[in-house]
Amino acid sequence: MQKWVLSAALLSLAGCSQWSEHAAVNDNLPQGVKFIEQVKAVPGKAVIPYSKYQLANGLTVILSPDDSDPLVNVDVTYHVGSAREQQGKSGFAHFFEHMMFQGSKHVGDQQHFRLITEAGGSLNGSTNRDRTNYYETVPANQLQKVLWLESDRMGFLLDAVSQRKFEIQRSTVKNERAQNFENRPYGMIYEKMAEALYPRSHPYSWQTIGYVEDLDRVDVNDLKAFFLRWYGPNNATLTIGGDINKAQTLAWINKYFGSIPRGPEVKNAPKQPATLTHNRFITLEDNIQQPMLMMAWPTAYLGAKDQSSLDMLGQIIGSGTNSLLYQKLVKTGEAVDAGAFQDCAELACTMYVYAMAPSGNKGNLSQLRTKVMNVVNGIEAQGINQQQLNEIKGSVAASAIYGLQSVAGKVSQLAAYQTFFGDPNYLPTELANVNRVTTNSVMTVYNKYLYQQPSVSLSVVPKGQLQLEAAKPNFTPAPRHLPPHHKIKEQDLAYRTVTDNFDRAVMPQASTPVKAVMPSLYEFKLANGIKVIGTEYKETPTITLQLSVPAGRRVEPEGKAGLAQLTAAMMNEGTAKLTAEAMASKLDTLGSSITVNAGLYNSTVSLNSLTKNLPQTLALFEQRLLQPKFTESDFKRLKKQMLEGIVYEHQSAEWLASQATRDVLFKGTLFSRPAEGTQASINAITLQDVKDFYQRYYTPNGADIVVVGDIKQANLSADLAPLATWRGAPKPTFITPTLPHLSQQAIWLVNKPHAPQTVIRLVRQGMAYDATGELFKTQLANFNLAGNFNSRLNLNLREDKGYTYGAGGYLTGGREIGMASFYAQVRANATLPAIKEFIAELKRMSTTGLTDKEVKFMRLAVGQQDALSYETPSKKASLLGTILSYDLAPSFVAERNHIVATITKAEMDKLAHKWFNPKDYQIIIVGDAKTLLPQLKTLGLPVHQLVLNQ
Repeated sequence: MQKWVLSAALLSLAGCSQWSEHAAVNDNLPQGVKFIEQVKAVPGKAVIPYSKYQLANGLTVILSPDDSDPLVNVDVTYHVGSAREQQGKSGFAHFFEHMMFQGSKHVGDQQHFRLITEAGGSLNGSTNRDRTNYYETVPANQLQKVLWLESDRMGFLLDAVSQRKFEIQRSTVKNERAQNFENRPYGMIYEKMAEALYPRSHPYSWQTIGYVEDLDRVDVNDLKAFFLRWYGPNNATLTIGGDINKAQTLAWINKYFGSIPRGPEVKNAPKQPATLTHNRFITLEDNIQQPMLMMAWPTAYLGAKDQSSLDMLGQIIGSGTNSLLYQKLVKTGEAVDAGAFQDCAELACTMYVYAMAPSGNKGNLSQLRTKVMNVVNGIEAQGINQQQLNEIKGSVAASAIYGLQSVAGKVSQLAAYQTFFGDPNYLPTELANVNRVTTNSVMTVYNKYLYQQPSVSLSVVPKGQLQLEAAKPNFTPAPRHLPPHHKIKEQDLAYRTVTDNFDRAVMPQASTPVKAVMPSLYEFKLANGIKVIGTEYKETPTITLQLSVPAGRRVEPEGKAGLAQLTAAMMNEGTAKLTAEAMASKLDTLGSSITVNAGLYNSTVSLNSLTKNLPQTLALFEQRLLQPKFTESDFKRLKKQMLEGIVYEHQSAEWLASQATRDVLFKGTLFSRPAEGTQASINAITLQDVKDFYQRYYTPNGADIVVVGDIKQANLSADLAPLATWRGAPKPTFITPTLPHLSQQAIWLVNKPHAPQTVIRLVRQGMAYDATGELFKTQLANFNLAGNFNSRLNLNLREDKGYTYGAGGYLTGGREIGMASFYAQVRANATLPAIKEFIAELKRMSTTGLTDKEVKFMRLAVGQQDALSYETPSKKASLLGTILSYDLAPSFVAERNHIVATITKAEMDKLAHKWFNPKDYQIIIVGDAKTLLPQLKTLGLPVHQLVLNQ
């Protein structure tokens, strides 16, 4: 829940840039295209270079060339979110985001996703309170096609909108609300908070997802009217970054977008911060076991003078090891989790403070609220620490550099700056605001907005346990008095006509194919045998380093599941020389991070650092790796947190489905264990177990290092020299256990009482990992069955039937075992027909195989994805980690591409017959057993009710 609180658009660069040069440009521009400004790159500075233009119809265009990778990112942001909606018509902006993928006049139904996927690209859209954006990342030779697609839905969407599409997407949005809000623990918090913070007339009083009753009372013409009001080019920003030719790109933009008429004029809405006259207390009963307190204070608005100081205040109160809430409540065991952040939006911002109580009889929120308020009110006497403020600034400055690592990240920042401030180069102002923050300015906003100021307190308690609430509710939101719905007639819609001098029905073809270049790799060994693989990355002055040691869950002793994770958590605490707080302080000042995480076969110590700070960061890395302190107090606290984490996980329907899958497929083996262990196994772990596990398995024997960054091999070898003296135990070995034989298909039902959604999974044991063998080839066969948006399963269950927000499937393999899983979360009353559709789709694929069209689609989509595969350090590190983990030759990528291009339909059909027979799959169901059990029995399969132990 905790998050960094400055807007995403301004965070990634804050603190690292400088005023950029505005230069006149005398390009030979297409008629109707007006040059506005240019910002040039400044060597050594975090500046996003761009050129800004405007078309005659008001469309703002921002171009940011970057030829480091053969890809482009296209973002179309419309300045419309849920705040533009009318009362009684909530959810329209988000609903329309769905409709924008349903085809337009010259683009067939579902073809937008298909064409981008076929091009080897990725795409999506998102909606928040203040804007809606649509974005694609594709190989650079596909840019013209993307512009054709985006312009067609801007200018010709309504030609293809129908009542049937409206009904299907209305069902999809309802499923999304049920899945992501109603069927999720604590999922209704922000809806309840917004209703208490704002009057019903305020546009932030409802959530972006909207109310179901509003969606039910409107029809397709209401949606068309919303489009005509807000989706004009004069309310949009088109931002393009990547490997582009500016002149050609502008010509294409003018061709495809220039003829689209302006829409109605759009003015920025007035700022509307919330106001409270007294403390408001509300309560939400939920299907949870850990009571939670959420508090909110109204503050300012995006871009206000006070924003940066408020953001820093949120960090000081509740973000990180050195925050007040962590030190006073989490570290002392008073709370399972606690934090604070400012949620800032265009019209209003809010300071949130939250604390989660332990499960059981210690979850009294009245006592917890008193402790939270003691922390918040204590700032008045103790003031703000200058050192902590400096540390936060250092962390923000480094985040700025990391934010430059992807074209998509830079494009989205430029688009957001333009949308909300009218200036893609708003960074200098933002930088000045961040640098201006002082201890006095933080204290000023603290006294202005928080200290002795009224707030909203929400108590989230288990159903039937109102005695745990912080206070009796004293506030009830006003009833929703919905205005009468006046049906909009077709003749009332003011359609805009586009006149072109070319045939839009002709889809542009890709230009010269791009060639993705596999990163140039280097390999060497340290004196103690640690294998190092790396690649130079010069786009940002950063280093990503990952050390993997053979200390994963695979080597946990019987009855001690969770030991690997608990050991990793202990290593993230203090060292022999530094407390956890001192370590965090030093890392924040450097803008670095060092974290330890446990996986199935390895535990990984990950480092991120600015290149200039690598020596100091590596010294801290060595301390964390080689000198963990392992104190009794840390052990007791972390053990307690893990036990509470197990309680938390058991509240999630998706987690229950995952654990049921492990139980059914791998019962009686270590592969059935949950990663976090059980309450019995965690209680059985001692501090000596942690120390012994560390001594035995944190060893250089069997360890690997992956490095991606702005450093040469020779320099890296010297920097890693201290690790070469590390000695440890031999690399562990193990024997793969015999897996259970599942001779009969059955249904395995996990009860989640009154769940509005049902989780469905069809699962079977699968293959271990192979890079170019049967597993990879079967994954290709699955691409059209369940491996992309336009797959048979998703189009059937989501786009045709409206049962789910999304359906899919995958085959995955590790070193020893693998599995196949087909999944969806469906509305509860569609459970039985959805299961039948799963079975029917698997049966059809396993018996009749793929079509020739599907084979061609797979070859194009998978074969062109490489252009997007190696852009960022994290993607490169993942590739290198795979090479090391499975001892692959770097040529395996080329071998895969050859398989994609040459595998025959007959071979994939044979694999489909072998692996997609529905009778080979166990059916996992998580939902309301009382209503589902009689229905499930009609399928004629054994039904077993599973009870998953905590």
